[in-house]
Amino acid sequence: MRFVAYRHQGVEGLASADKAGNYRGYAVTDAAFPGRLASLIAAGEEALLSAGRALLEGPEIDIDAVEFLPPLPAPGKIVCIGLNYADHSAESGFKVPDYPTVFGRFPSSLIGHGAPIIRPRVSHQLDYEGEFVAVIGRGGRDIPKERALEHVIAYSLFNDASIRDYQFKAPQWTVGKNFDGTGAFGPFLVTADALPPGCAGLQLETRLNGEVVQSASTNDLVFDVATLVSTLSEAFAFEPGDIIVTGTPAGVGLARKPQLWMKPGDFCEVEVAGLGVLRNPIADQTAAFAEHKGHQSA
Repeated sequence: MRFVAYRHQGVEGLASADKAGNYRGYAVTDAAFPGRLASLIAAGEEALLSAGRALLEGPEIDIDAVEFLPPLPAPGKIVCIGLNYADHSAESGFKVPDYPTVFGRFPSSLIGHGAPIIRPRVSHQLDYEGEFVAVIGRGGRDIPKERALEHVIAYSLFNDASIRDYQFKAPQWTVGKNFDGTGAFGPFLVTADALPPGCAGLQLETRLNGEVVQSASTNDLVFDVATLVSTLSEAFAFEPGDIIVTGTPAGVGLARKPQLWMKPGDFCEVEVAGLGVLRNPIADQTAAFAEHKGHQSA
């Protein structure tokens, strides 16, 4: 089942897709609105699927006329995995890791499908990283690998846009991975039952201005989804609505000669079969954007 969280004329809503690919749903102001995705995920798989069926009783939603929102605007944990494709480790000058390379993102960096990825005033080194996301539906600690996928309720797409010079100003990557307006997330949340286990065997492709810049099979992950869930749960308990951004393959702009940075007027797309296409234009930071983000966090 496929869900889209949206805003139309200032009102948020939720829709699901029928077998023909049409979307139906309700606004938060409708009596039949079943709840936001975060609360539905917390209620469990059957609650999420039941809500999806209920949404199909609603009016048709023209998704070309709405503003897409991140499926989960404020995950409790945004756990990102670096160097999780061997070819990307090689192009970045690192050996293939023996243990997942983990860093975090803040919810304040998230944007939806169609929203501009923001190139900040302080740097032009804005790089793309196409990835897919695993969404935790059932919490737990010390999760055995053979049961790990039972804890994943859905999947989505992510562009882990990075400010490279700031990423490497310090040994930790946090700053370069958390500029406002750089974490594109969506466009859909797709339930795990609609995809191969762990999203295995799917082709991930990133395109910049229509040109393919990254292409890899999800089978090439160094640490697959089950391994990530199990290994990371040794350190902390997962909770429903946490997300794992699983890593990017080779082809990033940093490693190219000459280097390739995203710039205003560009558009970047991330695609995985079954998960749709996450498309975002690139724009420069403006005073209006900074003020808007400030109001969001107030």
